[in-house]
This record gives sequence, C-alpha cells and structure tokens, in this order.
Amino acid sequence: MTFKPAQWPRPLRSQEWFGGTGRDQIYHRGWMKNQGLPHDLFDGRPVIGILNTWSELTPCNAHLNDLAQRVKHGIYEAGGFPVEVPVFSASESAFRPTAMMFRNLAAMAVEEAMRGQPMDGCVLLVGCDKTTPSLLMAAASTDLPSIVVTGGPMLNGYYRNERVGSGTHLWKFSEAVKAGEMTQEEFAEAEAGMSRSPGSCNTMGTASTMASMAEALGMALSGNAAIPAVDSRRRVMAQLTGRRIVQMVKDDLKPSDILKKEAFENAIRTNAAIGGSTNAVIHLLAIAGRVGIDLTLDDWDRCGRDVPTIVNLMPSGKYLMEEFFYAGGLPVVIKRLGEAGLLHKDALTVSGASMWDQVKDVRNHNEDVILPTDKALTQSGGVVVLKGNLAPKGAVLKPSAASPHLMVHRGRAVVFEDIDDYKAKINDPDLDIDETCVMVLKHCGPKGYPGMAEVGNMGLPPKVLKKGITDMVRISDARMSGTAYGTVCLHTSPEAAAGGPLAVVRTGDFIELDVPNRRLHLDIPEEELAARLAAWTPTHQTYESGYGWLHQQHVEGADTGADLAFLKGCRGAPVGRDSH
Repeated sequence: MTFKPAQWPRPLRSQEWFGGTGRDQIYHRGWMKNQGLPHDLFDGRPVIGILNTWSELTPCNAHLNDLAQRVKHGIYEAGGFPVEVPVFSASESAFRPTAMMFRNLAAMAVEEAMRGQPMDGCVLLVGCDKTTPSLLMAAASTDLPSIVVTGGPMLNGYYRNERVGSGTHLWKFSEAVKAGEMTQEEFAEAEAGMSRSPGSCNTMGTASTMASMAEALGMALSGNAAIPAVDSRRRVMAQLTGRRIVQMVKDDLKPSDILKKEAFENAIRTNAAIGGSTNAVIHLLAIAGRVGIDLTLDDWDRCGRDVPTIVNLMPSGKYLMEEFFYAGGLPVVIKRLGEAGLLHKDALTVSGASMWDQVKDVRNHNEDVILPTDKALTQSGGVVVLKGNLAPKGAVLKPSAASPHLMVHRGRAVVFEDIDDYKAKINDPDLDIDETCVMVLKHCGPKGYPGMAEVGNMGLPPKVLKKGITDMVRISDARMSGTAYGTVCLHTSPEAAAGGPLAVVRTGDFIELDVPNRRLHLDIPEEELAARLAAWTPTHQTYESGYGWLHQQHVEGADTGADLAFLKGCRGAPVGRDSH
C-alpha cells in the first residue's frame, strides 16, 4: 500500500464550471440555482455525482432512489455537494436481445457523463448484473475518485417451506415441469414466493458475485456485498459511502490507485471461494482492460484453481444471501483467504486502509454457511479454463456447479446451430439424444447472438429428464446465468460467429471434456478440422445500422472481456471550459 493522500485544500475539477465570476461560471451556477441551491454550495467543496441506475424496468434496482437519499445525507455531512444523475440501466430481466449487449453501451454513456459534467467524484449506485461492471468500467476509464454501493440482495424466497433461490429454482422447477414432476399450477404458486422483497438475486448469481467482486477489488466499503436490500444496515452503508467519497476526493484516491494487478488476483480468489458466477470472468477482464491491467484467462486459472469453495450458497450449495450476511458476509471469506496465504493483504481499498486491516478481526457466525476448509463444497473451486482444438482461446467451466461424474467425459455431439434451432428441436421426442451425448450450441457469443446471452445452460430434453437425469455436458459460446448450475462449458473462444472451431462441429462428432487436464477437444483429424474451417461462411444475424451494428463491428471476444475495442484503456477526465 503506497498511496499518499493529496494536499487539501486545492482547486477541484468542478470549479472550472462553478468557481469565479466570469460569464461561463455565472451561467453554470445560475442554472443550477433554479433548484433552490444556496450560493455557498459552489464555494469549492467537492461535487459528488450519485450515478443512479434506478429503473422500474430494472426491478433489482427499483429501490435505489431511497438509497440515493441516504448517500446524499452522507455527502452533505462530510461537506460535499451531492448531485444525483440517472444513468443507463441495463436490466437483466427485461432487456432484449440480452442485457450483456448493452453493458458496453452503458459503460460508454456513463463514462461520457462523468467526463463531460462537473463531478469531482462519483458514487456508483448499482445492483443488477450489468450495472455493476458497466459503472466500474466507466470509472476505470475516467479515473475520477469513485466508490461502489450496491442495492443488496432480496430476502429468501419460499415455496411450501422450501428456500427458493432466484433463478436457481426457476431452472429447477422448469425442468421439473418438463419431467412431469411438477404441475404448471404449482409452478405458478412457486412464482408468488420467489421475489418477495426489493433487491437483486438472493443466490450467488451474477449480481451478488459482482457486488462481492467490487468489495474484493477494494472498490466498495467492507461488508457492502451481502447486506439485504431491506435491512436498515443497507441504508447505513449508503450513508457511510456518501461520507467516504468526499474524503476520497480530498485525498485524490482514484480507481487507478486501487485497481492494481494484486486487487484483481484478490477478486479472482474470492470468486473461487464464494462459488461465484462465470460472468465475473468477462466483467473483470473488461474492467482490467479499462484501467490498463494485463489480466488474462490464464490468470483466472492460475489464481483460482486451488482455492476451495467455502460459501455454501445456491447454486453450488443450499443457503441464500440472507444467511451469508448473518454469518459475517464477504469479510469472513476474505479473512480466510488471508489466513491461507491467498490474499494480497496490503492491497489498498476505498476506505484508505489495506484489505487485511479491514477484515482481520471479523468472525464467522455460522460454519454451515461459511464452511471450514476441510468441509469445502469443492477443494478446487474457481473457474476452470479449458483449452484445446475446440477452444483455442479458451472456454470456462464452474466446477462447484458441475457434476463430478461428468468432469471427464467423451460423448457424441448433438448440435444446435443457434438458439432458435435449439428451441425448435429440444422438445421433439424423436431427437436422437441421450444422457451420454454432448449438447453443442453455436452462434450465441458476443457477435453471434448478438451480445452473448445467458443461454449456455441449455435445458435438457424432456426424454432425458424423464429418466431422472438432471445434468449433461453442454458446450457453447454463450454465457450462463450465475444462478444456474450444471456441467457447462461456456464462452468458447473464438466464437462461432467469428469462425472459431465451434462453428464447424457437426452432429455425430465426438467431443472430449477433461477438466482435470483443462482440455476441450473435438475428436476429428486435424486436416478435417482445417478443411471445415476453410469452407466456413458466416450465417449469424447481422445488423446494418444503430448500436447493434456498432457492437458487432467492434466487440472483442469473451476471452478478453467482450468490450468494444475502442473503449479499452484509461482516457481520464480532462477539464476544459466551454463557450456560450
């Protein structure tokens, strides 16, 4: 930890807009005063943008307006000037074709909002899956002092005295209906108890994972990740975050001071320990690309492969985020990593303290939720990076959500050319498939879907489900919801739409999955593979205009974060007076 706070007081960026008696400064101040703001708010105190991803079509974030008020209280208490700014909100549950297509658009829009307006620092008010990485990407690109506060997970769901986890039970109940084990009426009854409070997913899905990643990176106050959305302590966290960002501006504590390679390695190991979503791979690679850190898929395998998964949460375990919070939350997990020699203890955080200083005195209050290492869900957690002739640039698999008996498997491929082909065939009783087969889905990557939808955990065919089979090997260039489970190989790169080997797999080919040896192999002769690739032509849907065109033209592969190539790197937040 080498950060040295800047001298205070000093001129701030916002004074280019609001300080002085010139025409332009009077113009900017005068318009702001139509909101009833007193003159002394413009006297040189830090102007803090509360970047609020509230939206009623982003249900996970629909309660953020209340938290924004708490953030404002904290900013005022610390002598700052809060301004609430609504920003692009990519809803996981409502956006089509997929929220992931708009993560980069949101990051670009928020980056320019930060750069083009008089903010000295920012509170990133986030929750739903893509809002957290998109705002972190924007903050990394502008390098203004920034801090994350999330909306928190919803309370446990219940159905007939059974815990119901967001998403996880949706997939489970949907499969049960197809297997004839649950009626449609019972499914509808379960729906009523799935989402019974404000907040994001209550499983260790992508929202909770990314909240944990923000904390593990050092970009949120310690303890932020797990507090339930409706718990009064979530409001306290918001208010404390408001206080803290003012001091961060005075100290000039920026994302580039915190987001070092060590911070990303801490986050990767934390993701392994919590059984976090595979989506974290893409998001952390993208954030690293924005701040200029050389992070690769190999770092994910190197740092995470020997970390035990000790958080007993769905979809890998049996509890939900409520129990995780009551047990002590993420600080307990980070402390465990430190005790095991798996933490860069001196990594700087937004609090100004080191990561270790924040967690060294915390206690585990429930060892059935945060498990002892010898009782871990899996001793080798994390995200497995697979390579081979089917995935030259890598594919990923989440061992804690996979079936042990399928970790080494050879099976006949049953190929679906795209998601529509899958939907048309999967329920056909004449489909030539059994539980030994390998399901292959193409054209669902960053270019191909487009946007890389969460369709990688393809539901099994009813004819297999009715045998009592609940898992098969599945391979695609798509993503999987963090709430989902199964032996699923994801993010296969290069994707089919870019002419990767996945594009030329045919039904009847044999595929070998060898997780211990990190291998994903299409079992055909090399010359046959080369001939197929030489004859390949694109078949995916393409856009001719608009953001869809921009995205398809410039999006990079999943193996480097699926960012738009021209957005990578830290561009900073230059200040220049405009003329009217």
